[in-house]
Amino acid sequence: MTGKVIVIDHPLIQHKLTLMRRVETSTAKFRSLMTEISMLLAYEVTRDLPIKYEPIKTPLASMHAPVLAPEKKLVIVPIMRAGQGILDGMLQLMPSARVGHIGLYRDPTTLIPVEYYFKVPHDIEERDMLVVDPMVATGNSAAAAVQRLKETNPRSLKLVCLLAAPEGISNFHDHHPDVPIYTAAVDEGLDEHGYIIPGLGDAGDRLFGTR
Repeated sequence: MTGKVIVIDHPLIQHKLTLMRRVETSTAKFRSLMTEISMLLAYEVTRDLPIKYEPIKTPLASMHAPVLAPEKKLVIVPIMRAGQGILDGMLQLMPSARVGHIGLYRDPTTLIPVEYYFKVPHDIEERDMLVVDPMVATGNSAAAAVQRLKETNPRSLKLVCLLAAPEGISNFHDHHPDVPIYTAAVDEGLDEHGYIIPGLGDAGDRLFGTR
């Protein structure tokens, strides 16, 4: 089974991503742009949410109007720490979504992810899950996070990122061919340290000003 990759190439997303890539972009601007892009990504990623119709009254007339089907509940799970930046933007668009957290750090020598925190809502079996992280580089952290989250039996899973490397996509889908990846861009590849080229640097450092 081949994994599905959806590249969201909306002009606004691409423009804002270019601004994020620039080395001179400040921490405050980087953070603001990530929030804006995250809202736009959420708009596309949730395009398949079902709706139902219910009776309402406008100031002029009665009608049956579309609303989100109440049984379709969402949980957003950022891969800490950089995933928090995407979470903040998505919550502005979907404030009623529940939030889980998974904390992973990448061992600098082996590039293997190590879990240090995990907490998700108790009714996860009734929810569709969006796993968010700015970048899928080697794919190791995303694959480990999704493997751990699958143990909670969510109704569905999607992985959402700003950038992905071909190596990371291949590695992730070797482990999880059933989980689609939504990304704003697929870059050239990885350097010898496992960073995406041309990329945008370390997303966590640029987001929180720790570079």
